[in-house]
Amino acid sequence: MNRKSILLTILLCVASWAMASPVTGLLERIDKGASKKFIIEQVKSDADFFELDQKGDKVVIRGNNYVSIATGLNWYLKYYAGIHLSWNGMQAKLPAVLPPVTKKERRETTLPYRYDLNYCTFSYSMAFWDWNRWEKEIDWMALHGINIPLAVTGAEAVWHNVLDKLGYTKTEINEFISGPGFFAWWLMNNLEGWGGPNPDSWYTRQIALQKKILKRMHEYGIEPVLPGYCGMVPHNAKEKLGLNVSDPGTWCGYRRPAFLQPSDPRFEEISSLYYKELEKLYGKANFYSMDPFHEGGNTAGVDLDAAGKAVMKAMKKANPKAVWVAQAWQANPRPKMIENLKAGDLLILDLTSECRPQWGDSTSEWYRKNGYGQHDWIYCMLLNYGGNVGLHGKMDNVIDNFYLAKADPHASATLKGVGMTPEGIENNPVMYELVMELPWRPDRFTKEEWLKEYVKARYGVDDPVVQAAWTNLANSIYNSPKNLTQQGTHESVFCARPAEDVYQVSSWSEMKDYYRPQEVIEAARLMVSVADRFKGNNNFEYDLVDIVRQALAEKGRLMQKAVTAAYRAGDKQLFALASGKFLDLILLQDKLLGTRPEFRVGKWIEEARALGDTPEEKELYEWNARVQITTWGNRNAADYGGLRDYAHKEWNGLLKDFYYMRWKLYFDFLSQRIEGKTPAEIDFYAIEEPWTKAANPYSAEAEGDCIEVAKQVMQAVE
Repeated sequence: MNRKSILLTILLCVASWAMASPVTGLLERIDKGASKKFIIEQVKSDADFFELDQKGDKVVIRGNNYVSIATGLNWYLKYYAGIHLSWNGMQAKLPAVLPPVTKKERRETTLPYRYDLNYCTFSYSMAFWDWNRWEKEIDWMALHGINIPLAVTGAEAVWHNVLDKLGYTKTEINEFISGPGFFAWWLMNNLEGWGGPNPDSWYTRQIALQKKILKRMHEYGIEPVLPGYCGMVPHNAKEKLGLNVSDPGTWCGYRRPAFLQPSDPRFEEISSLYYKELEKLYGKANFYSMDPFHEGGNTAGVDLDAAGKAVMKAMKKANPKAVWVAQAWQANPRPKMIENLKAGDLLILDLTSECRPQWGDSTSEWYRKNGYGQHDWIYCMLLNYGGNVGLHGKMDNVIDNFYLAKADPHASATLKGVGMTPEGIENNPVMYELVMELPWRPDRFTKEEWLKEYVKARYGVDDPVVQAAWTNLANSIYNSPKNLTQQGTHESVFCARPAEDVYQVSSWSEMKDYYRPQEVIEAARLMVSVADRFKGNNNFEYDLVDIVRQALAEKGRLMQKAVTAAYRAGDKQLFALASGKFLDLILLQDKLLGTRPEFRVGKWIEEARALGDTPEEKELYEWNARVQITTWGNRNAADYGGLRDYAHKEWNGLLKDFYYMRWKLYFDFLSQRIEGKTPAEIDFYAIEEPWTKAANPYSAEAEGDCIEVAKQVMQAVE
């Protein structure tokens, strides 16, 4: 073969690799034709790295694998091109001539893993996603360096097949597997059947969807974390199959599935059957997620050491190279269950490192003296609970706790990565951007220096007024102190079940004033003052609505206190005036949030209905969608289990038709009391449940000019 032929062969191989590269496809989805402006180069390396370089008029993105290269691409777009891709916009128009990389930049990480997702995310955010939405999310993962995300879509199909082979009838299987809105808690061994029964088409759809998800992840080189087997069986497995099981008890009013004792001779048979059916549908994995006894499951009568070994043995039989991934949440993983497992076989997610770390920080509320012992672990930020809407973060803590762990001799020896584990996504993009940059920043930095560059990247310009607004937010609502362990955002009073004194919306949160509301209101005022200059800037308009929404929620809290003061004073006129103003604020908030599709309940409901093939299926999925964000469960779970409003959303449509209705009824009740009457106490569940069964349509399309409505809101706030 002559030199010309050899050169041609090399060029064809390079061209073939470039065309096959998933990063090429990613660039084309961001902006059609964008891939022609970049040179993508893969270089072998023991550590994950990316380099930004220049060759002629093209930008070179170099890395050791596709995820590293995608991470480098994201870094370039943010910090060179002023383009920030996020959940509110995964497409952008790149400039005709890209800003050059004048000096080669290289970043690498010694942490091999970047983890993503929480079981809850699959219900609070992803319950009704189609492939189009999942494709965007996998792109988002790659851009942010994620290489081991949780991937549990379609797990219900595996269980359907397992139970069928164990002799369960179709009716019995449907009584066990939950509906799509409550899939996460069924899979975490918390409940059975709620939200079902699922039609056959649901299983077919989810199998096809998961196969597409896994195919794209594998193309990127992303290692999916599949759901493993940790002893779950239906609650009636003793009667049905003669198994030796323990009863984990109840979870928030729901009966939990049973736990198959590792001493039962059929444990190995059933676990093998599970992995066999999992592999049939989705192949083998190198990581499996398992969390027995999640959130308080009763372990009485269970030999935890034997249970841990049995779970590990079953996984290793399926794949000897596999690693067990476990969530460190509350008492899990139980120390007795993991203490005798071999180092390297278990990877623990320190699920809320920014708030209640368990890796060994002695100041933590959930302090574990010996951390995770010999086991590897990942530093994770949880941040969001229930998919609730609201500005929130612990910026200093996210940074400081990470470098504190890296400096700790014991913790750093087994620290293997960084992750994000929110219960709900598509919120607070600034916080997720921050945490996923930690692995690529070896030197400690401050939120102030980082935020300045983030804001510039987010909007594509460096505006002093916008910078001032974000400085206010970073020093207040986005900087919750370390010792404050409230779950997620400072909830909006509009979404609360009415009461004289409202200190929480969901049962496990609280509204402690860790910041001055006036700082948020000032940030909103600053954003509105320059909004006309940013008209058409998608990121700015999304943030504008979210920040102004928060300011109006702050105003609402003050007004609700004024209503209570007037009621307690017995001042009829002042009560009528204050309560009327409060109700007007709810409607104004509804109007503001209607200007962005991300904040419309219609988007959530339309996504749910779109998955149904028949009117009955559409109704089932809509019911799942409506119940989850309001009562969450039946009366027992909602009121006595405490789940009502856990997944509340400050959304257009929901504010006007659900939250407004509750407050109006409550104010009418108080008004009668002021007049000396004795009205019957309000049965809130009875007035909430009808909305979950309603069929009134909601549009997903944005309505109105967000900038003009934001100006109206600020007039009401100030």
